[in-house]
Amino acid sequence: MIRSMTGYGEAERESPMGRLRLEVKTVNHRFFNASIKTPARLEKFERDIVATLKPSLPRGHVRAVLTLEPFSREEESSARVDIERAKEVREALEVLRAELELPGAVDLAMLARFGELFRSPETDHTEAIEPDWIRELSARAARKTREMRESEGERLRSDIEGSLASIKGALDRVEERAPMRLVSERDRLREAVKELTDDTRIDEDRLAREIAYLTEKWDINEEIVRFRSHVELFLEALAADGSEPVGKRLGFLVQEMHREANTIGSKANDLTISHVSVALKEEVERIREQVENVE
Repeated sequence: MIRSMTGYGEAERESPMGRLRLEVKTVNHRFFNASIKTPARLEKFERDIVATLKPSLPRGHVRAVLTLEPFSREEESSARVDIERAKEVREALEVLRAELELPGAVDLAMLARFGELFRSPETDHTEAIEPDWIRELSARAARKTREMRESEGERLRSDIEGSLASIKGALDRVEERAPMRLVSERDRLREAVKELTDDTRIDEDRLAREIAYLTEKWDINEEIVRFRSHVELFLEALAADGSEPVGKRLGFLVQEMHREANTIGSKANDLTISHVSVALKEEVERIREQVENVE
């Protein structure tokens, strides 16, 4: 089983201050990369969120947004003014105006620009939120996200297995066609010698040595064997129990398969095999695009 790195999950729970909601979105990334957003004064729970999400979502860019929705909208819209802090800001601005000899006066419009002077009631009681609530919320959101990643992974697996089946068929065609190249090349060399020498007698021993040289030069049996080995390892990874991420391993196998496809193409010296090698590269490229999103 493989898992995609694309997923989504959310979880909610009620608290004395209102409804807590955690939304998790994940996309592909080489490593675990978390981006956490929380309301004011709830930043202290970021570590709890990350620590809970990481075991279930070990790879990918993970964005988690925690929100707190107060039960009373009227209470939410009200605000309290920090009078003492406002006095300190006003005095500081007066000193600044005098020192720099700036025109104008410190008025309400200027003080209103300092958002920290106004406190919403929802942030006054956040100390009552228990870390266990956040961890439980994170665990449920992570579980739902993982389920979606597993579902998406099944679709990826099906697509990849289709491409691997096509690769197996292409390798069979290459293996079947490869010996025919030498027969065709032997006949071509025989005719070429006849045309150049006007002699019907052919040195069969010399011709056999040339064919033997070409056999070694054009041999692609090792590439086919290695290619098939990579395909089998790929299938084994797809069938694994999913206890560990396999995306990086699959990425390495894709690189090796691409290398073998290139070598087969460079040694082809045959139109049919050249066409098949192009098809091999196309299938490997399709797999590479899919593997980039595998956990």
